[in-house]
Amino acid sequence: MALSVPKAPGVAQMLKDGARMYSGLEEAVYRNISACKEFAQTMRSAYGPNGMNKMIINHIEKQFVTSDAGTIMRELDVEHPAAKLIVMASQMQDAEVGDGTNFVVVLAGALLESAEELLRLGITTSEIADGYEKALEKALEILPSLVSHKIEDYRNVEKVKEVLRTAIMSKQYGQEDFLNDLLSKACVSILPDEGTFNVDNIRICKILGSGLTKSEVVRGMVFKRFVEGDVTSAEKAKVVIFSCPVDIIQTETKGTVLIKSADELLNFSSGEESLLESQIKAIAEAGVKVVVAGGKVGDMALHFLNKYGLMAVRLNSKFDLRRLSRSVNATVLPRITTPSQEELGYCDKVCIEELGDTTIVAFRNEGKDSRIATVVIRGATDNFMDDIERALDDGVNNFKCLTRDGRYLPGAGATEIELATKLSAYADTLPGLEQYAVRKFANALEVFPKALAENSGVNGTEIVNQLYLAHNSESGKTIGFDIESEKAATIDTTKAKIFDLYQAKFWGLKYAVGAATTILKVDQIIMAKRAGGPKPRQAAGSDDES
Repeated sequence: MALSVPKAPGVAQMLKDGARMYSGLEEAVYRNISACKEFAQTMRSAYGPNGMNKMIINHIEKQFVTSDAGTIMRELDVEHPAAKLIVMASQMQDAEVGDGTNFVVVLAGALLESAEELLRLGITTSEIADGYEKALEKALEILPSLVSHKIEDYRNVEKVKEVLRTAIMSKQYGQEDFLNDLLSKACVSILPDEGTFNVDNIRICKILGSGLTKSEVVRGMVFKRFVEGDVTSAEKAKVVIFSCPVDIIQTETKGTVLIKSADELLNFSSGEESLLESQIKAIAEAGVKVVVAGGKVGDMALHFLNKYGLMAVRLNSKFDLRRLSRSVNATVLPRITTPSQEELGYCDKVCIEELGDTTIVAFRNEGKDSRIATVVIRGATDNFMDDIERALDDGVNNFKCLTRDGRYLPGAGATEIELATKLSAYADTLPGLEQYAVRKFANALEVFPKALAENSGVNGTEIVNQLYLAHNSESGKTIGFDIESEKAATIDTTKAKIFDLYQAKFWGLKYAVGAATTILKVDQIIMAKRAGGPKPRQAAGSDDES
């Protein structure tokens, strides 16, 4: 009989072999804080218009060169459970606002760094967490009073340009005016009279070649494809969209046809042909000029389409079919039938164009009822165009938020320093130990102007001192860091039109404090032994290609 070896007393007795457990301040809390600090430090150098790029090669060896925090985190595949919490908070910010992901990570990292100093002084984690929550409550109370700009008429392109410029500038410093012009026109042109603005209605099509200044906005949709038949353009066209292939219809049940003579064979195939011809003729007689198919267009069908002068376009993606149907206001038909007038879409011009060596099919709608706009980006490399796409994506999300809430705060670190000043004064009024945490919260907010300055090659401490000096007076509320000066200098953000979205700051503060307090309240980490064998299957809808 085998001798059973007794397990060590304590938790090891309770768990399976190979399980690990860390508990207490040293093992759990400091360990979590140091992981989050490292992570935030990485992100901090990518903050602001002069943020450094990161080169990331993901698990399927795809290379990214970007300073966009959302992309960096998505591709990094963070393993550490505490750092993962910060990534989750940042993803929530991305879902809620679509911008300010880096703000969440940097603030959560700074709060944890400050908490570590307080823990070493002997203050408990629960007191620090309570202090942070009090400070957050006060900060959200102060925030509406700092609003420096409000946009009422978001159909005015010039007004929209003023506020979107900062969001684009933080990703593409130097190209912001050109991109801002493109994006503002695209967003305002498809804004519905009623209902909300849909981010998905701004499409982006990246075409290699030429330079960024050759980018343009197309009212309608653009596809990197070639037409199927001989007809290459149509104007004032009625469009029919099928989600099935345009070909001889396969029967639903299998059948056997017994053919006894050559005449029967000829009659059989000509019967199929005449059926297909009658279908396409009926479509042409309905006034249709463009046929869009979700599958292949058969040779025989193509012959008849050319015969009746119909333009044929094939789109493989069902999502593209849906978007096109929205753009031209058509109904997607599941099988080849003669469409009624209500099911047909309308497009001013469908044509083939050549950009560089790429052929595109453009569905242009110049009228007011165009529901989708496409920004065609030109550029020398795929990496460059991907980065431009991320900048435009941030701009579109900003526009979506300003249609809901048009309030803007002063940018360039002005809001953070003003909050820090007010919170320091608030900390002096608190009697308990929370006052230390509130003061540390105020100190943590200094990290933003500091990061902006250090990434621009300026002394961060000097800038923070100058900003505190300016914010001591009532008129200095909107003074921020001047990114364009060579020395440490400040600027009035309302004159320079540097605005940050109110929603982004509001949710950013909430999510960052939520993540930081959750991590602080962890006192034990218990890790089960990893299961052997293959990776568990991903949930449906996941884009993890591993």
